[in-house]
Amino acid sequence: MSSCCTSGFAWNGTPTGRTTNLNDQDIYVTGSNKDVAILFLHDIFGWTFRNNRLLADHFAQEVNATVYLPDFFGGEVITEDMLFDPEKFKELDLQGFLQRNGKEVRAPSVLGFAGRLKSEMGYKKVGAVGYCWGGWAAFQLGGKGKNLIDALSVAHPTFLTKEEIDDVTVPVQILAPETDPRFTPELKEHANRVIPTLGVEYDYQYFPGLVHGFSCRADENNEKEKRGLERAKNAVSGWFGQMLHGR
Repeated sequence: MSSCCTSGFAWNGTPTGRTTNLNDQDIYVTGSNKDVAILFLHDIFGWTFRNNRLLADHFAQEVNATVYLPDFFGGEVITEDMLFDPEKFKELDLQGFLQRNGKEVRAPSVLGFAGRLKSEMGYKKVGAVGYCWGGWAAFQLGGKGKNLIDALSVAHPTFLTKEEIDDVTVPVQILAPETDPRFTPELKEHANRVIPTLGVEYDYQYFPGLVHGFSCRADENNEKEKRGLERAKNAVSGWFGQMLHGR
């Protein structure tokens, strides 16, 4: 994994949701809509990362949805201070972490949680938003025969494959920065060539001058990054407002 996946900034603000535990899985929950839910698939900094929780709060309010941000790393946490302290980050066995939390290991948990949103919790419409690590998971949830979600949005997805792109059957939004060693020019070209042939609604948004991680770890004091962050947040809210509410 590139250093871009583990760099960035933590934002000011206090999350307003609540934490709970379902089936031995920790979850941050925000919002109160009983019909519309969004599954937030986190980046490498996980379910405790303040930025992820603040974004979840925004989506809950702006989309009018209940947003679930579960822990998909089995209790392991890469802490915020590792964003600012390279020496502390060196203490992390990143490759071991990624092996323990790889796609093959975590996909069953992602699919299982998404399945419960409609079958057990009774939501009528469900969206999935994936950042970095969570991008592949959003595409898998929207794959053929799954019938788990009604729309997905991803920002600078990591570990996404062409096969997962080819398999998608629900409306797709992609937020793509100019520089991204994980969502490469080859994958961007593939997505923009293939998805329009799949018969699903497609919203591809390009962010010139920005880099992988901008939509969840941008520097709020950098005007260009802040504008990109705000545009990305608004794009996700608008997308799910249309796809989940028909606005």
